[in-house]
Amino acid sequence: MAKATASNKPIFVDTYTTWCAPCKKMDKEVFLQSEIGAFFNENFINLKIDMEKGEGHAFSKKYNVSVYPTLLFLSATGDVLHRVAGYKTPEELMVLAKIALDPEQGLYAMEQRFEAGDRDPDFLMKYTIARYQAYDGSHDVPAEAYLNTQGEWSKEDNMRFIFSYVSDPDSELFKYLLENKQAFIETFGDRAVSGKLQQIVFNKVKDSKEVSSLEQIDELYKKVYPEKSEYMSSKFRLTYYRQAGDLDKYVESAMAHFDKYPKSNPADLNEAAWTFYKNVEKKSDLEKGVLLAKRSIKMDKSYYNHDTLAALYFKLGNKKKAKKTLNKAIKLAKKYGEDYTNSLSLMEMINEME
Repeated sequence: MAKATASNKPIFVDTYTTWCAPCKKMDKEVFLQSEIGAFFNENFINLKIDMEKGEGHAFSKKYNVSVYPTLLFLSATGDVLHRVAGYKTPEELMVLAKIALDPEQGLYAMEQRFEAGDRDPDFLMKYTIARYQAYDGSHDVPAEAYLNTQGEWSKEDNMRFIFSYVSDPDSELFKYLLENKQAFIETFGDRAVSGKLQQIVFNKVKDSKEVSSLEQIDELYKKVYPEKSEYMSSKFRLTYYRQAGDLDKYVESAMAHFDKYPKSNPADLNEAAWTFYKNVEKKSDLEKGVLLAKRSIKMDKSYYNHDTLAALYFKLGNKKKAKKTLNKAIKLAKKYGEDYTNSLSLMEMINEME
């Protein structure tokens, strides 16, 4: 910021993580290009920050960075001139940079127009899209403002706009989607609408570690799927605790869920059993994973759940059962044309057991 003030240049920040594939791709294919380097070095003070190390944690929180890479163009005082998330080609990055340099364009300029009361529909559409591409959760307000210029929200173009940009379960867009769910299903299909609703519910609390988040989920599922809200809330807890890294709670929730819903999909049972294998170490918990894998097999004898059960036996140190079960898995894989390369690697490890 001191350099930017002294040189009268804005700041460009590439926010990344070490595991982010698009970030690495931009490093190799975009930032190393001489034209990009020359333009950015001439016009910006440039900075890379790992969002999971050092000052990255505070920076990520301050600028609400949750998608990588997020590319930020800041003033010398730290105000956001423009931002966008995701991989960008050299051509796309150059366009973004020129927008950020133009005081009449960019998110900052659009925000000033919006705050000043500009409600031109074309502008509001562009502002909504720009806010959406920023991935900071700020696009719902201009989206609602745009729809308020359109009269009937039930027009097909407006329904498509709502379906594309609805994200906040507390917004008027979400309320309209729920109240007119059948109309959206007729336009976009049941699978697409269900997927959209589940995504919105999940995104609401995905970064929160507060217990109240689970209460929020319960209330949201009651609104979205009143007929199966208890089931979906129960199932969500598995994802919630797994991502939070609370393995004790994950094991407890998984066993409670599958006991309460014994006719669950065998693939869900297998996924949970595999999570036990990959993440838990307690023998008692691994044995619970065995029970889940066996229940999956009882419902559907597939290569995958036999492979999972064999892996659990291996981790428990039961060579005989591990080998026997894995041979069944490989036999099923051959029968149905499944790739069993990983099973062969597991067999090698089993054979090396004492």
